[in-house]
Amino acid sequence: MHEAPPTPSPTSPAVPAEPLSHGLKQRHLTMLGLGGVIGAGLFVGSGAGIAVAGPAIVVSYLIAGALAMLVMRMLGEMSAAMPASGSFSVHAERALGRWAGFSVGWLYWFLLVVVLAVEATAAAQIAHGWVPGVEPWAWVLLFMVVFTVANLTAVKNFGEFEFWFASLKVGAIVVFLVLGGLAVFGLLPDTDPVGMTNLTGQGGFLPNGWSGVVSGVLTVVFAFGGLEVVTIAAAETDDPARAVGRAVRSAVVRILFFYVGSMLVIVTVLPWTAQQAGLSPYVKVLDAIGVPSAGQIMNIVVFVALLSALNANLYGSSRMIFSLAERGEAPRGLLKVSGGGADGSSGQAGGVPRRAVLASVAFGFVSVLLNLLWPDTVFLYMLNSVGAVLLFVWALIAASQLRLRARLEQEAPDALALRMWWFPYLTWVTLAGLLGVLLLMLTDGAARPQVLWSAGATALVLLVAVGREWRERRARRDL
Repeated sequence: MHEAPPTPSPTSPAVPAEPLSHGLKQRHLTMLGLGGVIGAGLFVGSGAGIAVAGPAIVVSYLIAGALAMLVMRMLGEMSAAMPASGSFSVHAERALGRWAGFSVGWLYWFLLVVVLAVEATAAAQIAHGWVPGVEPWAWVLLFMVVFTVANLTAVKNFGEFEFWFASLKVGAIVVFLVLGGLAVFGLLPDTDPVGMTNLTGQGGFLPNGWSGVVSGVLTVVFAFGGLEVVTIAAAETDDPARAVGRAVRSAVVRILFFYVGSMLVIVTVLPWTAQQAGLSPYVKVLDAIGVPSAGQIMNIVVFVALLSALNANLYGSSRMIFSLAERGEAPRGLLKVSGGGADGSSGQAGGVPRRAVLASVAFGFVSVLLNLLWPDTVFLYMLNSVGAVLLFVWALIAASQLRLRARLEQEAPDALALRMWWFPYLTWVTLAGLLGVLLLMLTDGAARPQVLWSAGATALVLLVAVGREWRERRARRDL
């Protein structure tokens, strides 16, 4: 078995430069941070949260958003000090050991390629509704081919796709907030001021009590997944440390504004009882204030959001498995880059990890096939097995930051261009919050299978990681 080189110190200047291109600009990274988590989970999935929490869904989003913001601040601190295409997988390895980097890297890769199938299938269903003559599988094939080609050619293509996708999503939310705000104050034609009626009526602001708020958090917390790709992409900019710092600072606050602001408009304009799971609350609000063809408009926005997420997941998964290969945790053949050598030692910039892209796409195609053939059996088990992985990833990010921050303050305090607030207290609060969400999921009948299956998948990966380290130590003793 290949023995990976020793893990470098987090402040070591001898860490080799990665043979990836630096084709991403600051505008790409900033918009990726803004649009990376604005997806179908917000535009459609938020209806389920409103149905269980009522107007207090605003509080649920504040809690979940604060948790995501703290995780991103920690991740931003580490990525600004030690930018790498593997991001938190590299940080976990440097902080906790090879087992941690291996485990979190492979779990995150598996999460992305499985969710990719959900996004491709959902986008295909929307496109099939527009063009019934083309079967959903054909749309899936088209989407996968288009984004595979885009990711194989140059990283700037990924950046441009995401820039315009995110611009459309952000623009749609801004327009929604403006129209909703005007409707609240009765400034649109044929509308009267709404006032606080819908916030205090139908059972009050907390119609289902604080248990409803907690249920709302469980429903919406996963909508914030995707921000992590910003720190992965930062490694392919000209100035990674500065780029990731600026992207994290601007993204988290604005995303909280978009999410919480949208929810506040929705529950103010319409009674919370008008919402239901599976239907977009945005469509209901736009219909209520008289926007023509609101359903089709939101279909377009959701379609773009799904394609954006598909593109980002393909990019993130390819860079994660490339980073794993770079550290000897995945097949070395995946290190082949366009314009570079067969391994990471060529030193050439301008490369795209094409084999890593193709490996991620290949598993993505398998996931799509399973979703089309056995959506309620095989694929459901796969989806459950990654259902809570995001929380495990976030917990390892927090644990890594606890270790690395102390080391950085001793060895290279100047590298801490972006610092976690109130360290270490808020880091421990974040870990407690993540543990609390997992425990609450265990008490929820619908969420419990996700935690159990995800825990099983995590245990399996950890077993492989520990087994590899044990075999390598034994092999070194036998030399």
